[in-house]
Amino acid sequence: MLKRRSFATKLAFALGGWLLATSAWADRMVADQIGRQVRIPDHVTRVVVLQHQTLNIAVQLGAVDKVVGVLDEWKKQLGSRYVRLAPRLQDLPMPGGLTKVNIEEILKLKPDVVFVTSYAPADMIQQMERAGVAVVAISLIDVPPQEAVKLNPIVKDEPKAIDAGFATAVRLIADILDRKKQGEEMIAVTTKSRALIAKRLVDIPDSKRVAVYMANPNLVTYGRGKYTGLMMERAGARNVAQEIIGFKQVTMEDVLKWNPTVIFVQERYPTVVDEIQSTASWRTIDAVKNGRVLLMPEYAKAWGHPMPEAMALGELWMAKELYPERFKDIDMQKEADAYYREFYRVDYRAPQ
Repeated sequence: MLKRRSFATKLAFALGGWLLATSAWADRMVADQIGRQVRIPDHVTRVVVLQHQTLNIAVQLGAVDKVVGVLDEWKKQLGSRYVRLAPRLQDLPMPGGLTKVNIEEILKLKPDVVFVTSYAPADMIQQMERAGVAVVAISLIDVPPQEAVKLNPIVKDEPKAIDAGFATAVRLIADILDRKKQGEEMIAVTTKSRALIAKRLVDIPDSKRVAVYMANPNLVTYGRGKYTGLMMERAGARNVAQEIIGFKQVTMEDVLKWNPTVIFVQERYPTVVDEIQSTASWRTIDAVKNGRVLLMPEYAKAWGHPMPEAMALGELWMAKELYPERFKDIDMQKEADAYYREFYRVDYRAPQ
């Protein structure tokens, strides 16, 4: 009897050791976009997403079923109509935001991975890591780690850094969510219209480009080092805020001095259009006088970080708005429907 028990005990320990070993083998390392090596499970089934750009990409990759928690500002950041594309989001817990986390709520969700923005505070990341949570930071821009952690990084070669950083981010997110094929398809579609736009705008010198201002709430806009500026450049615009670096607040005196011909407003901030059109201080600006304050469509995400639909559709839409005669053959409804069917699995529906 004792021998049998001894054998059973040894077998139990051996099996336990084997299980621990196979569990360890099931883990793997990934490199995030602020230079960290992160150990994650080989098969990720539960993620918390505390960055709206990553959440948008996850939805398009068809992986929203793996999302068990989202950032508290997802509705503000993605726009009021976004819920129709991923109804499940409205029922999910919100255990943190871009720069904050409730560690108790995170642990209740038992995530395999938590995605955060690259400029999330170091102590926020460390708090989760100390609790045994795998944290992956996404920057969507290819810059050294010391720059990636900044809200307004210094970027030397913007087209290269943004395109490479976007592709790296999509591949990383798609790999973790087991959507590699969809990730490659997403990257491929982002350059679909770029050559067409460049060819049709090639003869426009910098001095003849349309002067454009991107209006956000509280006179915040985008300068160099952000995707918005690159989006404008590719669409044939001259960003009047080019002298500033990053995402910053400017003054009304700055805007009056710049006197943009066109003002664009992101779809997620529709009240900004009303504010501009109804405020006396804006009335002398050419864009306001000529009725060229334009609310952008949902897919033209002129954010500081590159988004796939902005690269695939938004740059083309902006070029068509700025130079309609050169793009009169382009049907943006048709283009948007095709993209939305592929990545959101619905037709694009503009607000009525």
